[in-house]
Amino acid sequence: MEPSSAPAEDASGADAHSYRMPLPRLTLTPDVSHGPLDGAWWPRCDALELELPSLVDLLEPEPGAVIRVTVDPAGWPGAPHTVMAPGRVIAVEPTGPGSDAHVITLDCAAVGRWVLLVVPPEEPAGTAVRLLAAAADPENPLTAASMLALADAGRPVGAAGEAE
Repeated sequence: MEPSSAPAEDASGADAHSYRMPLPRLTLTPDVSHGPLDGAWWPRCDALELELPSLVDLLEPEPGAVIRVTVDPAGWPGAPHTVMAPGRVIAVEPTGPGSDAHVITLDCAAVGRWVLLVVPPEEPAGTAVRLLAAAADPENPLTAASMLALADAGRPVGAAGEAE
């Protein structure tokens, strides 16, 4: 019997195999942010071309909308200049000098701008969860670098950690 690339005629859609990236690990400030961040994102790896499509799909529901993303090249080694995603092309630009190293900025045509703390993929789960919560706190005045420095020092992050 010769192998066939066509599916069996009685195969159901449930038998089809496809891969889809899991939903992003993301927190956002409710309503309008009053701090330097609009939330946080904890990617699973440092391959932007794998991680970015699911993040953009969640933040920009308009399929054909123009998306521009700004990232720190040191945090995303080998980041492409464009990322292809179903129904869209995402332009990726490097940040300029003096920009926060652990931030991603997404300029979305339909919903506006998102500035997110990028929790390093290798961050322990407990620390990452605290960073995600602190970055989504609209009263948190800390920058991404300050939050990560507090977390590295084992101190509380967010508005409460800054007050100590």
